Formats: sequence, C-alpha cells, structure tokens
Amino acid sequence: MAESTVDAEIPDRYRYAVIPHIMVDDAAAAIDFYQRAFGAREDFRVDAPGGGILHAEITIGRSVLMLGDGSVDEAEAGSFAAPSSLGGGTSVTLHVFVPDVDSLAERAEAAGAEILQPPKDMFHGDRTVILKDPSGHIWVFLTHIEDVSEEELRRRLAAG
Repeated sequence: MAESTVDAEIPDRYRYAVIPHIMVDDAAAAIDFYQRAFGAREDFRVDAPGGGILHAEITIGRSVLMLGDGSVDEAEAGSFAAPSSLGGGTSVTLHVFVPDVDSLAERAEAAGAEILQPPKDMFHGDRTVILKDPSGHIWVFLTHIEDVSEEELRRRLAAG
C-alpha cells in the first residue's frame, strides 16, 4: 500500500468540503442550464465512450459540483440514478451561498428553473430562494444578511 502524506494528494478545491455528485438525464444540457441560471463555470469534462458525459465538474460561486449522465453504461454499473429514474424525487437538496439571491432567482427562472419558494428573509439570517432545476434537483440559494445567535434562532423559530 502506498504511504499516505495526509493532504498532499487532495487538491485544494476538495480539502474542506463534501463534494456533491449528481446524476442527470442530459449532463450537457444541465451544464448549459447551470451556466445560464447560476453563472456556473465548467472546469472539467470526461465524455463516456458510448456517448454522454461520464463525469464533469462545475463551479458555482466557490462551490464545486460533480455531475454526469445517469444513463451511461459506467454510471449504470455503479447504480447512480437521476431524479427521473426515481419517479422525479430526490433525496438531496443542494445549498449554495451567493452574493445576490434575488438576481440569481430571476436569472434561474428565466433559464427554466421552477421557483418553489421566492426569495425571502428567513429566521436563520439568510435571504433564501428554493428552486427545482430542469433535471429535478432541488437547490437552496442563500444570501447571508445577519448573524443570528442560536438562542435568537430558537426564539424566532418558536415565534413562528
């Protein structure tokens, strides 16, 4: 077994996060949507031998997201699934902090996102929008507006 050097092999962009890896029905279309709706930057792409995208990486703000086509042979062998293959549901919600949640919501809706909760100031101190992308993934975008102590958060939550 190779000798470990702790962080030496881990690229900086992966060191301090859990990296979501989502599957979609059309990764190329999803990447295009994420670029138009969320200002994503495509960083890396590996095409599958039989067509489609085996693996791609994009950055939204400072957040890295991995994605690929759920229908490619290599993905199917690993039992990866897009929301459409799960009856349209998903068990993961993706949260991303952005500088201006209102403008992101407008851009995302114009690009084809379904707004599930319009932007509003929330008890936890963030202005928040919840949306569903055309692939069926749920996103929560937040703009931090105030620091809220745990005590104040509980008080606000109880007050309704």
